[in-house]
Amino acid sequence: MELTAPFTEGEATKAIESVTGNIPSTVYLIAGLTAMATSATLKILKKDHLALFIGQWAAPFLIMGIYNKIVKTEGHDQEDRG
Repeated sequence: MELTAPFTEGEATKAIESVTGNIPSTVYLIAGLTAMATSATLKILKKDHLALFIGQWAAPFLIMGIYNKIVKTEGHDQEDRG
């Protein structure tokens, strides 16, 4: 059973997707891994608060990478695709 959205993408969403769609998915993966490595390094250096702050960046970077990948493969909603 296929679910369809009762709405179309807004212009702001289209603009954001057109910009983020040009960024390779690898960039988001590297950003996430870099945040994790930096956090681990800061933890070893006993900078606990900064390590936690930087470590929390990993999940948003990886989620943005997943969103980017979905947008690239699925495109905008079906009405916009024609």
